[in-house]
Amino acid sequence: MAALSIDVLFDAAIRIQLAEHSISITFTQDSVQIKFPTTRRLAEFLEVPHYYVLPYFAMMEQEELVTRAERVGILTTAKGSQKMFELMREKYLQETENILGIPVFLEVAKKIL
Repeated sequence: MAALSIDVLFDAAIRIQLAEHSISITFTQDSVQIKFPTTRRLAEFLEVPHYYVLPYFAMMEQEELVTRAERVGILTTAKGSQKMFELMREKYLQETENILGIPVFLEVAKKIL
């Protein structure tokens, strides 16, 4: 069983997106939001019971890294988007560029970092 932390959940979220070849990004006038996998999907991916993941999501909301939007799902905040994109750039650059394409990757980087 994986030891959980906020960093582990962010890393798992990215690996899920890369495995599914899908990264959903929303651009607004003043921010960029990245759709996070569901808590159940993360628990399944990490091979832990669902209820183990929930307290970390509460912490992530409290630290303003993610927000839950009814009927939309879990989205990163500006702070969470920066954390996620830095991790993508540091650990998964090639895979992320392959999905987004270099022009989109650079535009997202410009808005977030």
